[in-house]
Amino acid sequence: MAENKQDFVVSDRRRFGSEGELRNEVRGEEEDKTKAAASSQQQAPPPPGKTDADPQEAQEMPAPPSAQEQHEQNEAYKASGKKLDEIVSSRIGGESGSYPEMSFERVIESFYMSALIQMGAVRQEGESPAVDIIGARQTIDSLTILQEKTKGNLTDREQGLLQNVLFELRMAWIELTNAIAKGATAQPQPGTGPVSVPEKK
Repeated sequence: MAENKQDFVVSDRRRFGSEGELRNEVRGEEEDKTKAAASSQQQAPPPPGKTDADPQEAQEMPAPPSAQEQHEQNEAYKASGKKLDEIVSSRIGGESGSYPEMSFERVIESFYMSALIQMGAVRQEGESPAVDIIGARQTIDSLTILQEKTKGNLTDREQGLLQNVLFELRMAWIELTNAIAKGATAQPQPGTGPVSVPEKK
C-alpha cells in the first residue's frame, strides 16, 4: 500500500536577522501595511455632520430634515393630536377639539407663568414658596431672545404684551434678588454669635 506523504513548508517568521537588522521580507510587509492604512484613511468619508471647515460646530448641528420629511412629520403630529382629542373627549364627555389653539400670545403667557412660579409668586394654597432664581433668570432671558429674534414680525398687540411681560418679570426678579442679598448680609457669619452693642452711660 502506497504511503501518502505530505510536503511541509517551513517559513522563517523571524522579524530580525542574526545581526539584529529588520529582515527584507518583513520590511516589505511593514511598508505595504503602512501604505494600505494611509490610503484607507484618505478614502474614508468623514463621519456624518463633520466637515473640515468647523468640525466642532458641524458635530453639534446635524443636517436638518428635508421639506418632505418635515411635512410628513407635521401631518403625523396633527393626526396624533386628533386621536388624543378624541380619547380625552370620549372619557370626559366633552367636544373634540375644545382645546384652545396655541398662539404667540399663549407662548408668552406660558413663559410668564413659569417665571412667576420660579420666583415663588404663584403657588398652591398652603404650600411654602419654592424659589428657583436661576431658572427664573433663564426664563426671562428666553423671553428676551424671543423679543430680539421676532423683531419686525409681531403685531402691535403681541409686541405690547411681550414688552409688558418682560418689564414686569424683570422688576419682580430685581426685587427678589435684592431681598435675597439683604437676607444674606443680615445673617451672622458662621462661627459668630449675635453682636451686642453696650449702652452708653
